[in-house]
Amino acid sequence: MNDTTQLATQVQPGKAAVAKQTAEQAAARQTHLAPPVDIFENRQGITLYADLPGVPREKLDVRVQDGTLTVDAELMVSTPPGLRLQHGEVRHPHFSRTFVLSPDFDASRIDAQLRDGVLKLTIPRRDEAKPRRIEVQAG
Repeated sequence: MNDTTQLATQVQPGKAAVAKQTAEQAAARQTHLAPPVDIFENRQGITLYADLPGVPREKLDVRVQDGTLTVDAELMVSTPPGLRLQHGEVRHPHFSRTFVLSPDFDASRIDAQLRDGVLKLTIPRRDEAKPRRIEVQAG
């Protein structure tokens, strides 16, 4: 059962259509988008780039908990003064993306930078997880 169904079943029989329409309007106002990402890996760790156009730093939330990295961001599209919105497909988009981190990465040393609508996350490997060459002794 989703939120729309639950809302419609709690309303009196003649008002179910109105409740469903109201729930759909609320969902349309809060649109969830998965931002496109590029992930690069090297010996030192991984670098993740997420496209978050128009998101200010104050509306960006990057978290790590129990090996899960979550990026949440909200964009408020403002209408310029003196203009009226004629058509708006996404009024207040909400960006959300979740990643599971391998234990090889050090979540306590993640570096996050937001520049020109692109979030750059640098996630280093743990020292013990970095590849290293082992010298073999002749016996």
